[in-house]
Amino acid sequence: MPHLDHRDAARYSVVDRILKHALARIVTSGSLRVTTAQGRVMTFGDGTGTLVSVRFTDNRAQWALLIDADLRLGELYMDGRFLVETGTIYDFVGLMLREAGNRKHPLVGRLIDSMRARLRIFRLRNLPARSKHNVAHHYDLDARLYELFLDKDRQYSCAYFEHEEQTLEDAQAAKKQHLAAKLRIEPGNTILDIGSGWGGLGLYLAQQEPGCRVLGVTLSEEQLVYALRRKLLAPTTLEFALRDYRTLTGRFDRIVSVGMFEHVGVASYPAFFKTCYALLEDDGVMVLHTIGCSGPPGFTTPWLDKYIFPGGYVPALSEIVPVIEAAGFIVTDIEVLRLHYALTLQHWRARFMAHWSEVERLYDARFCRMWEYYLATAEAAFRYEDLVVFQIQISKRNDILPITRDYLAHPA
Repeated sequence: MPHLDHRDAARYSVVDRILKHALARIVTSGSLRVTTAQGRVMTFGDGTGTLVSVRFTDNRAQWALLIDADLRLGELYMDGRFLVETGTIYDFVGLMLREAGNRKHPLVGRLIDSMRARLRIFRLRNLPARSKHNVAHHYDLDARLYELFLDKDRQYSCAYFEHEEQTLEDAQAAKKQHLAAKLRIEPGNTILDIGSGWGGLGLYLAQQEPGCRVLGVTLSEEQLVYALRRKLLAPTTLEFALRDYRTLTGRFDRIVSVGMFEHVGVASYPAFFKTCYALLEDDGVMVLHTIGCSGPPGFTTPWLDKYIFPGGYVPALSEIVPVIEAAGFIVTDIEVLRLHYALTLQHWRARFMAHWSEVERLYDARFCRMWEYYLATAEAAFRYEDLVVFQIQISKRNDILPITRDYLAHPA
């Protein structure tokens, strides 16, 4: 039960009492201490674990959190109106998510969440111009930022941890190997990488078999510049281009897309798979690597949509598979990577925090708090909520791939 340090509970403001009631329903274990804007202290949990201590700087900040925590908590943290005085913002969010089911949220929050879920398809129409703008918002930041927390190959997607103690570099290398095995690359294959990022996966795939030709397409100008520099040291069969996937023509033996589908938007799923179907050879193989949720369809966290990934959306499997089938594809394999992204984000967050001063010199302290909040809440969500990564292998025929999964462990 929560404990009020002040003896006269009647003197607590309305917002303090509502905050006390809301947090008491969510935090029943662990140890949380909250100092309100009026200076009153409330404690929650059963006193176990490491203490997390937070403070609000003004009453309006408390109201904002109560009304729309999905949007306003991040803004309050960025603006220094919600302070973490003991522990970290990751500790606070993790404490909240470990137990907080939807039924424990305040009524107004549940109503807002329900409305956002219902309206998701109407606001996620990522036409080409909007898609490019959304990509630039995140991926065209100062390149030095990504150097500070990514691995040397700049893999900015979920790694594949063969064991939890594996280094980030080794886990990212294992991810590329795992994807290549699922693609079943053969000598002379033409390979399309949709959303090629900084070029690391394309470079790896081009080196797998003799004569393979790889085309990587991206909408990020900064990523393209970096990838083209890497191409100077790569096989001449590797190409990168600033292209929207919807403008591509021709046919490819293999198609791979890693960390790009999250930016497509529900309304554009039919166009995405219809285009991929037209681009893939009849005996081809495609692998889609995307963040997803293991529960029913939901909505994009509004803070993430506003500040980090505009136009982004994390789909449920039930939203992806029917569209794949409608396009004419056959689903040949689905693998769900659980906790792999939590481990990846744990590495990224630790590296980011270690380079805080360098990031602050590139931008400012508010930007640093924004990115800390992004990395921390994402890690907590992958660890405690229903966020996972789907690797979906598809083809046009059911006789293209081996009938068992042995080839993943023992590639031909």
